[in-house]
Amino acid sequence: MPSSPQQEQQQQQQLSSVSFNQDSTCFSAATNTGFIVFNTHPFSRAFNRTFSFPLSFVHMLFRSNIFALVESHPTSPPHKVIIWDAHRSSCLCELSFRSDVRSVRLRNDRIIVVLLHKIFVYNFLDLKLLHQIETFANPKGLCEVSSLANSFVLVCPGLEKGQIRVEHFGSKRTKFVLAHDSVIASMALTLDGRLLATASSKGTLVRVFNTLDGSLLQEVRRGTDRAEIQSLAFSSNARWLAASSDRGTIHVFNLKLDSVSPGNCGLQSPPEQPSSPRSPISSISFMKGVLPKYFSSEWSMAKFHLQEGIQYIVTFGQQENTVIIVGMDGSFYRCTFDPVSGGEMTQVEYHDFLKPKQPAES
Repeated sequence: MPSSPQQEQQQQQQLSSVSFNQDSTCFSAATNTGFIVFNTHPFSRAFNRTFSFPLSFVHMLFRSNIFALVESHPTSPPHKVIIWDAHRSSCLCELSFRSDVRSVRLRNDRIIVVLLHKIFVYNFLDLKLLHQIETFANPKGLCEVSSLANSFVLVCPGLEKGQIRVEHFGSKRTKFVLAHDSVIASMALTLDGRLLATASSKGTLVRVFNTLDGSLLQEVRRGTDRAEIQSLAFSSNARWLAASSDRGTIHVFNLKLDSVSPGNCGLQSPPEQPSSPRSPISSISFMKGVLPKYFSSEWSMAKFHLQEGIQYIVTFGQQENTVIIVGMDGSFYRCTFDPVSGGEMTQVEYHDFLKPKQPAES
């Protein structure tokens, strides 16, 4: 029996990457035929664009019509970045490079292009090259930037294994932080750029740093076995930190910013919550000098289990105590967690976003 046009479309459409916009109100999916944008709440397909060439990466600027696209041709590496105006369906500008583009980040005033060993920072209005940053080998294109207009902080791998480079462009300060002994695998930055979360290729620990002085604020444990932490995300109030791993687990950690003195970097402690949750810590932590370190580690307070081996990215939803998960298998999950008792998260929504939209009934 021949396939229907809808079946053929679903079979032919292949995901290259997925990414959330800066406030997690949307996510974009790069495919072999173009890109699709979805609203995260309520979940809906916002629009899609089809091109004659496949895309390896797409990044959306907030909820605007501006996108950064990275071409991906079967016969040539992804060397070109296109800044695309979806409203006019036109290219605003192109940036070409001599090596593969690993990722792109956008601010209202800057375009940041990440290559394997270098990061370029351009002024958005005139494409003037403002900064060039040398990095350790960065095949994942790791780089995060703050999103607030009055704060421009950029974090990326440093020049050594396990090192993070923090650029405060407003105050023209550079800080190097030795975050891990192993290669950096994932990182996240708060919108104001004051908090940084990192994980290494071991995938057992996640560390939270103050970007102004590089001090370690908190260390939490994903597990004891090696895993790849695929994404990290702070909640908008910096009370929670989420992580996804290739073991199919999503973790939510309770952040304890009240341990940071307000004079440290201007950080404000989150408001007191009734029955404030406690991260699970071993009851025999008084023996931490004798027993292995994981007995005294802070573990996640909430978890969600998915299919192992699928790449997932995670963020926090607009609704309180909500986590959104998007998978490279075309899956969209919305889950809630109990901020007091924690435990297993509750799935409240699921969609296969690659499934063609069904025509409305007449």
